[in-house]
Amino acid sequence: MSSASLKSLLGGVILLASPLALADSTTSIPAFEAKISAARTATSPGGTTILREEMAEALQRFFETRTGVVDAAERAYLGTKVNDATFLTGVAADAKQYLDAFYELNDAATTAAPLYLGYLQESPADLYGADGPLAQASTIVEGFIPYGQGVANQLTLLTAIQNSQELGYGSPYVFVPITQSELEATLSGTAGYDYETPSQEEVDGAAAFITYISRNSNRLYKADWACFRGCQGDVGGYIIASVSTDRRFVRVVKVVTWVE
Repeated sequence: MSSASLKSLLGGVILLASPLALADSTTSIPAFEAKISAARTATSPGGTTILREEMAEALQRFFETRTGVVDAAERAYLGTKVNDATFLTGVAADAKQYLDAFYELNDAATTAAPLYLGYLQESPADLYGADGPLAQASTIVEGFIPYGQGVANQLTLLTAIQNSQELGYGSPYVFVPITQSELEATLSGTAGYDYETPSQEEVDGAAAFITYISRNSNRLYKADWACFRGCQGDVGGYIIASVSTDRRFVRVVKVVTWVE
Protein backbone atom coordinates (compact mmCIF):
# COMPACT_ATOMS: atom_id res chain seq x y z
CA MET A 1 0.00 0.00 0.00
CA SER A 2 1.36 3.44 -0.88
CA SER A 3 1.91 5.99 1.86
CA ALA A 4 -0.75 8.21 0.30
CA SER A 5 -3.28 5.37 0.38
CA LEU A 6 -2.37 4.53 3.96
CA LYS A 7 -2.68 8.18 4.98
CA SER A 8 -6.16 8.25 3.48
CA LEU A 9 -7.12 5.05 5.29
CA LEU A 10 -5.74 6.16 8.63
CA GLY A 11 -7.31 9.57 8.23
CA GLY A 12 -10.65 7.79 7.97
CA VAL A 13 -9.89 5.85 11.13
CA ILE A 14 -9.14 9.06 12.99
CA LEU A 15 -12.38 10.61 11.74
CA LEU A 16 -14.43 7.61 12.76
CA ALA A 17 -12.81 7.56 16.19
CA SER A 18 -13.73 11.16 16.94
CA PRO A 19 -16.11 11.85 19.86
CA LEU A 20 -18.85 12.94 17.48
CA ALA A 21 -18.88 9.55 15.79
CA LEU A 22 -18.84 7.16 18.73
CA ALA A 23 -21.01 4.09 18.32
CA ASP A 24 -22.24 1.55 20.83
CA SER A 25 -23.46 -2.03 20.90
CA THR A 26 -26.73 -1.09 19.17
CA THR A 27 -24.77 -0.55 15.96
CA SER A 28 -21.63 -2.67 16.35
CA ILE A 29 -23.40 -5.93 17.23
CA PRO A 30 -25.84 -5.86 14.27
CA ALA A 31 -22.90 -4.98 12.00
CA PHE A 32 -20.95 -7.96 13.34
CA GLU A 33 -23.91 -10.29 12.90
CA ALA A 34 -24.42 -9.10 9.32
CA LYS A 35 -20.78 -9.89 8.50
CA ILE A 36 -21.04 -13.33 10.10
CA SER A 37 -24.24 -14.08 8.17
CA ALA A 38 -22.55 -13.06 4.93
CA ALA A 39 -19.55 -15.26 5.77
CA ARG A 40 -21.85 -18.28 6.15
CA THR A 41 -23.26 -18.00 2.64
CA ALA A 42 -22.15 -20.44 -0.04
CA THR A 43 -20.84 -17.60 -2.19
CA SER A 44 -18.47 -16.22 0.47
CA PRO A 45 -14.70 -16.91 0.21
CA GLY A 46 -14.91 -19.92 2.53
CA GLY A 47 -18.28 -21.11 1.34
CA THR A 48 -20.42 -21.95 4.36
CA THR A 49 -17.29 -22.14 6.54
CA ILE A 50 -16.22 -18.95 8.32
CA LEU A 51 -12.53 -18.34 7.63
CA ARG A 52 -10.09 -16.52 9.92
CA GLU A 53 -10.07 -13.52 7.57
CA GLU A 54 -13.88 -13.36 7.66
CA MET A 55 -13.96 -13.59 11.46
CA ALA A 56 -11.38 -10.80 11.71
CA GLU A 57 -13.39 -8.61 9.34
CA ALA A 58 -16.57 -9.22 11.33
CA LEU A 59 -14.90 -8.40 14.65
CA GLN A 60 -13.49 -5.23 13.16
CA ARG A 61 -17.05 -3.83 13.29
CA PHE A 62 -16.48 -3.23 17.02
CA PHE A 63 -13.71 -0.78 16.12
CA GLU A 64 -15.25 1.11 13.23
CA THR A 65 -16.40 4.14 15.18
CA ARG A 66 -14.52 4.09 18.47
CA THR A 67 -10.96 4.26 19.71
CA GLY A 68 -10.40 0.54 20.06
CA VAL A 69 -11.85 -0.40 23.44
CA VAL A 70 -14.72 -2.88 23.47
CA ASP A 71 -17.36 -1.79 25.97
CA ALA A 72 -19.15 -3.91 28.57
CA ALA A 73 -22.22 -4.63 26.43
CA GLU A 74 -20.10 -5.71 23.46
CA ARG A 75 -17.91 -7.85 25.70
CA ALA A 76 -20.96 -9.55 27.22
CA TYR A 77 -22.32 -10.24 23.75
CA LEU A 78 -19.04 -11.78 22.57
CA GLY A 79 -18.99 -13.86 25.74
CA THR A 80 -22.16 -15.59 24.56
CA LYS A 81 -20.40 -16.59 21.32
CA VAL A 82 -16.96 -17.89 22.26
CA ASN A 83 -18.28 -21.20 23.63
CA ASP A 84 -21.65 -21.42 21.88
CA ALA A 85 -21.73 -24.66 19.90
CA THR A 86 -24.44 -23.38 17.58
CA PHE A 87 -22.56 -20.19 16.73
CA LEU A 88 -19.27 -22.08 16.33
CA THR A 89 -20.73 -24.60 13.88
CA GLY A 90 -18.98 -23.98 10.58
CA VAL A 91 -16.29 -21.77 12.13
CA ALA A 92 -12.80 -22.83 11.02
CA ALA A 93 -10.32 -23.69 13.79
CA ASP A 94 -8.08 -20.70 13.09
CA ALA A 95 -11.14 -18.43 12.97
CA LYS A 96 -12.13 -19.72 16.42
CA GLN A 97 -8.59 -19.03 17.64
CA TYR A 98 -8.89 -15.46 16.37
CA LEU A 99 -12.22 -15.02 18.16
CA ASP A 100 -10.75 -16.34 21.41
CA ALA A 101 -7.68 -14.10 21.14
CA PHE A 102 -9.81 -11.07 20.31
CA TYR A 103 -12.14 -11.77 23.24
CA GLU A 104 -9.24 -12.10 25.67
CA LEU A 105 -7.47 -8.95 24.45
CA ASN A 106 -10.63 -6.82 24.47
CA ASP A 107 -11.84 -7.44 28.01
CA ALA A 108 -13.80 -4.16 28.43
CA ALA A 109 -11.40 -2.87 31.07
CA THR A 110 -11.96 0.78 31.90
CA THR A 111 -8.64 1.31 33.72
CA ALA A 112 -5.26 0.48 32.23
CA ALA A 113 -2.86 -1.69 34.22
CA PRO A 114 0.47 -0.02 35.11
CA LEU A 115 2.80 -1.14 32.32
CA TYR A 116 6.19 0.59 32.34
CA LEU A 117 8.14 0.35 29.08
CA GLY A 118 11.84 1.10 28.73
CA TYR A 119 14.71 0.73 26.29
CA LEU A 120 16.90 -2.36 26.10
CA GLN A 121 20.65 -1.83 26.29
CA GLU A 122 21.38 -3.53 22.98
CA SER A 123 20.63 -2.02 19.57
CA PRO A 124 17.93 -3.52 17.34
CA ALA A 125 20.67 -4.89 15.06
CA ASP A 126 22.28 -6.67 18.01
CA LEU A 127 18.94 -7.99 19.21
CA TYR A 128 18.00 -9.24 15.74
CA GLY A 129 21.46 -10.63 15.08
CA ALA A 130 21.53 -8.81 11.74
CA ASP A 131 21.64 -5.22 10.55
CA GLY A 132 19.54 -3.75 7.77
CA PRO A 133 16.48 -1.60 7.03
CA LEU A 134 14.25 -3.40 9.52
CA ALA A 135 16.67 -2.97 12.42
CA GLN A 136 17.37 0.64 11.46
CA ALA A 137 13.61 1.38 11.33
CA SER A 138 12.86 -0.33 14.67
CA THR A 139 12.45 1.10 18.14
CA ILE A 140 12.27 -1.55 20.86
CA VAL A 141 10.99 -1.29 24.42
CA GLU A 142 9.75 -3.79 26.97
CA GLY A 143 8.40 -3.85 30.48
CA PHE A 144 6.14 -5.57 32.95
CA ILE A 145 3.00 -5.10 34.99
CA PRO A 146 3.59 -5.51 38.74
CA TYR A 147 2.19 -8.73 40.13
CA GLY A 148 -1.49 -8.50 41.02
CA GLN A 149 -2.03 -5.15 39.27
CA GLY A 150 -3.62 -6.35 36.04
CA VAL A 151 -2.77 -7.88 32.69
CA ALA A 152 -1.85 -6.71 29.21
CA ASN A 153 -5.15 -6.06 27.46
CA GLN A 154 -6.15 -3.65 24.69
CA LEU A 155 -6.50 -0.62 26.96
CA THR A 156 -3.24 -1.31 28.76
CA LEU A 157 -1.25 -1.72 25.54
CA LEU A 158 -2.71 1.41 23.96
CA THR A 159 -2.19 3.50 27.10
CA ALA A 160 1.37 2.33 27.80
CA ILE A 161 2.51 2.89 24.22
CA GLN A 162 0.82 6.28 23.93
CA ASN A 163 2.55 7.35 27.15
CA SER A 164 5.97 5.95 26.24
CA GLN A 165 8.45 8.76 25.65
CA GLU A 166 10.92 6.23 24.25
CA LEU A 167 8.56 5.35 21.38
CA GLY A 168 8.13 9.00 20.41
CA TYR A 169 5.30 10.46 18.39
CA GLY A 170 2.58 8.43 16.72
CA SER A 171 0.19 6.26 18.72
CA PRO A 172 -1.27 2.88 17.74
CA TYR A 173 -4.89 2.83 16.57
CA VAL A 174 -5.97 -0.61 17.72
CA PHE A 175 -4.28 -3.96 18.31
CA VAL A 176 -5.46 -7.14 16.63
CA PRO A 177 -4.20 -10.72 17.12
CA ILE A 178 -1.75 -12.08 14.56
CA THR A 179 -0.14 -15.46 13.96
CA GLN A 180 3.53 -16.30 13.66
CA SER A 181 3.22 -16.45 9.88
CA GLU A 182 1.45 -13.08 9.81
CA LEU A 183 4.23 -11.64 11.96
CA GLU A 184 6.88 -12.89 9.55
CA ALA A 185 4.96 -11.55 6.55
CA THR A 186 4.72 -8.14 8.25
CA LEU A 187 8.42 -8.07 9.09
CA SER A 188 9.27 -9.02 5.49
CA GLY A 189 7.73 -5.82 4.11
CA THR A 190 9.70 -2.74 3.17
CA ALA A 191 10.93 -0.66 6.08
CA GLY A 192 12.67 2.60 6.78
CA TYR A 193 12.82 5.96 5.09
CA ASP A 194 14.16 4.47 1.85
CA TYR A 195 11.55 1.67 1.61
CA GLU A 196 14.13 -1.11 1.56
CA THR A 197 13.35 -4.81 1.86
CA PRO A 198 15.02 -6.57 4.81
CA SER A 199 17.01 -9.75 4.31
CA GLN A 200 15.63 -13.12 5.35
CA GLU A 201 18.29 -13.28 8.06
CA GLU A 202 17.06 -10.01 9.51
CA VAL A 203 13.40 -11.09 9.35
CA ASP A 204 14.17 -14.43 11.01
CA GLY A 205 16.19 -12.73 13.74
CA ALA A 206 13.51 -10.15 14.43
CA ALA A 207 10.78 -12.79 14.51
CA ALA A 208 12.77 -14.95 16.93
CA PHE A 209 13.49 -11.97 19.19
CA ILE A 210 9.86 -10.83 19.25
CA THR A 211 8.30 -14.25 19.80
CA TYR A 212 10.72 -15.21 22.57
CA ILE A 213 8.40 -13.47 25.03
CA SER A 214 5.21 -15.05 23.66
CA ARG A 215 6.50 -18.48 22.63
CA ASN A 216 4.44 -20.30 25.26
CA SER A 217 1.36 -18.11 24.90
CA ASN A 218 1.17 -17.27 21.17
CA ARG A 219 0.03 -13.77 22.19
CA LEU A 220 1.15 -11.60 19.29
CA TYR A 221 -0.63 -8.36 18.39
CA LYS A 222 -0.23 -5.78 15.66
CA ALA A 223 -1.39 -2.17 15.31
CA ASP A 224 -0.85 0.48 12.64
CA TRP A 225 0.44 3.89 13.69
CA ALA A 226 0.94 7.26 12.05
CA CYS A 227 1.93 10.79 12.94
CA PHE A 228 0.61 13.68 10.86
CA ARG A 229 1.34 16.48 13.33
CA GLY A 230 4.36 17.15 15.52
CA CYS A 231 6.69 15.05 13.35
CA GLN A 232 9.27 15.93 10.73
CA GLY A 233 6.93 15.14 7.88
CA ASP A 234 4.15 12.56 7.86
CA VAL A 235 5.38 9.19 9.07
CA GLY A 236 3.89 5.83 10.02
CA GLY A 237 4.25 2.08 10.18
CA TYR A 238 3.27 -0.75 12.49
CA ILE A 239 3.74 -1.81 16.10
CA ILE A 240 4.10 -5.40 17.27
CA ALA A 241 3.37 -6.34 20.89
CA SER A 242 4.43 -9.73 22.22
CA VAL A 243 2.91 -10.80 25.55
CA SER A 244 4.04 -13.48 28.00
CA THR A 245 1.99 -16.43 29.23
CA ASP A 246 0.93 -14.66 32.44
CA ARG A 247 0.13 -11.49 30.42
CA ARG A 248 2.40 -9.36 32.61
CA PHE A 249 5.54 -9.02 30.48
CA VAL A 250 5.35 -7.14 27.16
CA ARG A 251 7.90 -6.59 24.40
CA VAL A 252 7.07 -3.86 21.86
CA VAL A 253 8.66 -3.21 18.47
CA LYS A 254 7.70 -0.05 16.60
CA VAL A 255 8.70 0.06 12.91
CA VAL A 256 8.69 2.96 10.44
CA THR A 257 7.51 1.82 7.00
CA TRP A 258 6.65 5.08 5.22
CA VAL A 259 7.39 8.77 5.40
CA GLU A 260 6.56 11.87 3.36
